[in-house]
Amino acid sequence: MPKGTRDFTPEVMMRRNFIFNTVRQNFERFGFMPIETPAMEKIETLTGKYGEEGDQLIFKILNSGDYLSKANEQALQERDSKSLSFSISKKALRYDLTVPFARFVVMNQESVAYPFKRYQIQPVWRGDRPGKGRYQEFYQCDVDIIGSDSLLNEVELVQIFDSVLTQLNIPGFEIRLNNRKILSGMAEVANVGDQWIEMTTAIDKLDKIGWEGVSKELTERGIESAAIEKIRAFLDIEGSMKEQLEKVDEMLASSEIGRKGVEELRFILDYLEAVGIKSDNPVFDPTLARGLDYYTGTIFEVVVKDSGIGSICGGGRYDDLTGIFGLQGVSGVGISFGADRIYDVMEAMNLFPEEMATTTQLLFANFGDEEAKFCMGLLKDLRKNGVNAEIFPEAAKMKKQMKYADNKRIPYVAIVGSREMESGNISVKNMVTGEQSEVAKEKLLELMTKS
Repeated sequence: MPKGTRDFTPEVMMRRNFIFNTVRQNFERFGFMPIETPAMEKIETLTGKYGEEGDQLIFKILNSGDYLSKANEQALQERDSKSLSFSISKKALRYDLTVPFARFVVMNQESVAYPFKRYQIQPVWRGDRPGKGRYQEFYQCDVDIIGSDSLLNEVELVQIFDSVLTQLNIPGFEIRLNNRKILSGMAEVANVGDQWIEMTTAIDKLDKIGWEGVSKELTERGIESAAIEKIRAFLDIEGSMKEQLEKVDEMLASSEIGRKGVEELRFILDYLEAVGIKSDNPVFDPTLARGLDYYTGTIFEVVVKDSGIGSICGGGRYDDLTGIFGLQGVSGVGISFGADRIYDVMEAMNLFPEEMATTTQLLFANFGDEEAKFCMGLLKDLRKNGVNAEIFPEAAKMKKQMKYADNKRIPYVAIVGSREMESGNISVKNMVTGEQSEVAKEKLLELMTKS
């Protein structure tokens, strides 16, 4: 199989579904409704939305049939892959769920009621170099609110982070906040407003390459040493989030847009304290830039300390993403849970509940045609009442049937022979303790629902 992709065993899928179901329950609890979009989008829908580095990671799909028949001959001869790709590829696999969502809103604007709260749980594809916590095909679980610029939406999204990750019992997660307006103010005060992208691209790597690496990259991108020192002063701010915002507000006194960003984060923090989110979570991270070009306001990132995985969630405010597709002035904000990275963290920390290793609660052993026919009636009633149950398909040796139950971690096996059929009492073996007891067939459902 291609690098960066994976097969999933039944046991892994059970654990993945545990994550998906937890996320979905919380999304719906906060009033979001599901949609889906195609795996493919027109290439022009995706390009230019993720920054220069992001565009290079988009998986392009070759045109059907003789794709070279309409190829750019000059680009072909000059081996100009960038120019060539646009003449032989009109479609691409989606890079994220947010840009397709913006396209969806524009195409369905007549039927969408604002504010529109949607969630989406689907795979995305990126041509990243595969590594720990980094895949070329992975799932995102997104929620977005579009058609409202209220900061209460940001407050709700932070609560969703907290609710989902707490329910998954993930310890040490840290919700990091920043605001693109603060970054703009930082660039303005450092006199590098025209090099804003270069600045944010570099400081976003601070955790990975350290200050020396960031300083070197800033220098290589043409930013002067005096500006670099001003940038560092912002990044060195310490204290609680409230204290940090006070200091940033002072440093951005000459920047209207920068102070607007501080005001927005203060609003969010004030409301989060009112609803009882822990005082040390979220935290202010002045290095947080999020590499996507469409963010304009608050930006989010979640990391699990000492996991070595990197961010497991992210998101932010985008004021006019739909404008790219012809619908102006529609503000939105959204977050994304990286299901695959969350899985890796939970597996490494042994956080998955033991009982989810199986879907089947009860296996009926098979002793022959008559016994199987009798068991099928019991199976129907159990399943009708929500019990996951199955029958071994063949009258094989008991050793083989019991091994099947062990391999699937089925907790109970029902043994129904001629004696049980006559008496109406079912022999039930507890596969965990090894104990065996008789239960009246009318009480079998009660036993299974209590287990």
